[in-house]
Amino acid sequence: QVQLVESGGGLVQGGGSLRLSCVASAHTLRSTAMGWFRQAPEKEREFVAAITWTGGSTYYTDSVKGRFTISRDNAKNTVYLQMNSLKPEDTAVYYCAATYSTQWSRPNAYAVWGQGTQVTVSS
Repeated sequence: QVQLVESGGGLVQGGGSLRLSCVASAHTLRSTAMGWFRQAPEKEREFVAAITWTGGSTYYTDSVKGRFTISRDNAKNTVYLQMNSLKPEDTAVYYCAATYSTQWSRPNAYAVWGQGTQVTVSS
């Protein structure tokens, strides 16, 4: 069973940056795409970004395009989310997840989830 562990969350002022990391416990996540989602209080979990196994393709929700960058290092079983120009509306618990599906933006397409890391952006 693959397990995912996120880290890197915290409290940051608006306009600041954070880098989230997600490490997989398995030796390899071969052929899996990885995604980042977030969930704010009393809101549904929403898609943030996804990256294919090779890293050749990335996908973002419109609200983070140009500010967030997803990347992965398969040798380290790690996926990253670099978040710049953070806004208070980015405040949420951020989750990483793994999928064999190509339906990158759908939470139901992801079979394995991390426990989440809190990101809080102050105004």
